[in-house]
Amino acid sequence: MRYKLFPNAGVEVSCMTIGSMVIGAENFGDEASREFVDTVHRLVEQGVNIIDTAPRYGNGTSEKVVGQALRGLDRDKVLIATKFGSYRSFDHYGLCDARYGTVIREAQSSLLNLGTDHIDFFINHWPDHNTPLQETMAALNDLKRAGAVRFIGFSNCTREMLEEAQRYGKVDVIQVQYSLVNQDNRELMAWADSQGIGVMTYGSLGSGILSGSIRCRADIDKSPHLSLYDFFAEPKFSAVMELLGTLDDIAKDHGVPVAQVAINWSTQKEFVGTALIGTPNSAQGLENLHAFDWSLSDQEIARIDGEAKRLGIA
Repeated sequence: MRYKLFPNAGVEVSCMTIGSMVIGAENFGDEASREFVDTVHRLVEQGVNIIDTAPRYGNGTSEKVVGQALRGLDRDKVLIATKFGSYRSFDHYGLCDARYGTVIREAQSSLLNLGTDHIDFFINHWPDHNTPLQETMAALNDLKRAGAVRFIGFSNCTREMLEEAQRYGKVDVIQVQYSLVNQDNRELMAWADSQGIGVMTYGSLGSGILSGSIRCRADIDKSPHLSLYDFFAEPKFSAVMELLGTLDDIAKDHGVPVAQVAINWSTQKEFVGTALIGTPNSAQGLENLHAFDWSLSDQEIARIDGEAKRLGIA
């Protein structure tokens, strides 16, 4: 495993974060929970030291299952990132609430779900444009002083939000979408890194398109939610398929699955601290973990970047 320092937090984080968004999804039962707990234990044994969750995932189910996994681990050696300020209403629309009282209540709820006495990274999931950042930061700072939260973070944010938040306290981490097929946040990430703010990325495999498992329209039609992303629609989809040919060649040279090429391309960027990678089962989790057994050369990264730019993806 490779590690990177989050300067503002003063902690080293494994370049792979265990993602748990699928926990609590439809048809997710006890057997899947046991499989996830086993996967977490095996990945932690191999050096992964951070797990990401959120109350929005399965209406608290994800946090509770992560809590089950924690009971079999040395808590001092595992970092937990969870979120606040975003939930789904009964009509399934996302709602945002980062008012002082809400932040405090959500922290208390997450601590109960996780079965722990502190949250390492407490991250604003989606911006609440109706609540002043000063109010949200006041709650976060109070939670830090009480020892319930160690570090403060923001997800799906802008540089302007972060600059304002830092007027009221220290921001330790951001979490944004980033992958070879979605590089919109590259400038924000580089700026955050220059400020000592740790960078966590999600969507690291482009919702599966960079795993090599999606190669045609029929693969997309099996999962209607994929239509939310522009790289599953033309003309970008065909461009990504052409880029996958380059990734396939590099993967073949190293004797690895193509997903490992995409993981290394992302995590070898200087401004990426750690990448969230979904871990539905031990086999897939360990296969992705093996990306850190090797590295892309500078020439291979340049080849991938050049192709992405030529195809209009970067």
